[in-house]
Amino acid sequence: MKQALHIKMGQSLAMTPQLQQAIRLLQLSTLELQSEIQDALESNPLLEVNEEDGSSTNEEAASTTRTEVREAEAETASAKELETTEGGFADSPEETRSDESLQSESMPDELPVDSAWEDVYEPSYSASSSRGEEGSRDFTEFHSSGAASLQDHLLEQLYLSPLSSAEHQTGAAIIEAIDDAGYLSDPLEDIIESSNQDLGYKDQMDEERSEKLLSFIQRLDPIGCGARNIGECMYVQLEQLPSSTNRDRALTVVGKHLALLGSHDLPKIRREMKISEGELQEVINLIRSVNPRPGAQITANSAQYIVPDVFVRRERNSWKVELNPDIAPRLGINSLYANMVKRADKSDDNTFIRNNLQEARWFIKSLQSRNETLLRVATAIVEHQRDFLEHGEMAMKPLVLRDIAEQLDMHESTISRVTTQKFMHTPRGIHEFKYFFSSHVATSDGGECSATAIRAMIRELVANEDHQSPLSDSKIASTLVGNGIEVARRTIAKYRESMAIPPSNERKRLN
Repeated sequence: MKQALHIKMGQSLAMTPQLQQAIRLLQLSTLELQSEIQDALESNPLLEVNEEDGSSTNEEAASTTRTEVREAEAETASAKELETTEGGFADSPEETRSDESLQSESMPDELPVDSAWEDVYEPSYSASSSRGEEGSRDFTEFHSSGAASLQDHLLEQLYLSPLSSAEHQTGAAIIEAIDDAGYLSDPLEDIIESSNQDLGYKDQMDEERSEKLLSFIQRLDPIGCGARNIGECMYVQLEQLPSSTNRDRALTVVGKHLALLGSHDLPKIRREMKISEGELQEVINLIRSVNPRPGAQITANSAQYIVPDVFVRRERNSWKVELNPDIAPRLGINSLYANMVKRADKSDDNTFIRNNLQEARWFIKSLQSRNETLLRVATAIVEHQRDFLEHGEMAMKPLVLRDIAEQLDMHESTISRVTTQKFMHTPRGIHEFKYFFSSHVATSDGGECSATAIRAMIRELVANEDHQSPLSDSKIASTLVGNGIEVARRTIAKYRESMAIPPSNERKRLN
């Protein structure tokens, strides 16, 4: 076989490390981004946080930083390359569309949504002049500290109790098997058998001692922890209440008629206990006063705070969309180190500074691209969902990722990255970007109604129903059909279950 050399022209797409970094930053949540920025500040001496003060030195440094950023913008690839690269992973030419206007295009003035584009680049931006010294606070302050666990709380009480060494050891094994809700997660027999293997022959725990020990643990604070089921949990808590007729009747209901109470077969409970409807209602109210999840009062899980990425507020007759200035520090280039770079110098020190300078520029550029893309997507979502902001959930319009992608000339994968774990602060609450996307159901007049709006309608119908004769799924479906929304009974059942609303027979109440 004869070998020969041939020249062939072709096009290919490659993921540079810089583009990989830009894509990775785009899909990070707020807390993940803060951690990423902190790592970059610790590893790159050329990166620094711009401090706001009135000194001329800092003003000169800020001026130098802006010059460095402009140089970085001139040297780095545009956001078009980022979009083209993302689309390059698909086989369809349509998926290789690029976001040509990611940096240069601005929203028309006549749109009803006003976006604060200057918030993206201005390093000395202050959220509000009324904040005073709050503007200089540490951007990692959103992290909260942990708390004592339920097991630690119970063990402290156990070891302070006058019990034997064997009972302390076995009690600790029982407490370790209690879950966060306060229930015993393993069979008591298995726990005792495992504990007896570590005890001496004379200290073995039998069934009677084990039950007494478990009963003792169940009466520690919070009362009811260590119960094997919800009936036992409520029974223990009711026992601690002052003696009364209603308490005794509540113990009877929980001990013997809990299944009937769960199925709302109240007439049969009245016949079995020979009490009136009003007396039974008083008993049920007492049962409802106990906590079915006593362990939830003490938990080791720290509160997870949601930090919104954008703020949406109404100004006159339009909606203004702004980036949250507190989600990331204002980064810049250290002018002292940057001025040490010498083009002709190939020493190790100069190479180190030059490489870190380039990495710092790329990191700042990636953050700017992320912020601008985030703001554009948020603005487009607000444009589509103005009715929701003004009238609530029942005015939510159908919206899918493709709609935003076509409007902004981006790929759906980019929209998916931007809308995942990103949150929007609105007058209607804080919602994830994906909350504004939902499927649609056809209406009788040929229009569309979003699934979110239908869920809101179902929730309102259930909230206003007669508790003695709750609405069935078929009745809710017929009501919506009467309002022009073509929806089947099974669809109502699916939406109802997704909102954790029980069926009609379990929603029935005495009054």
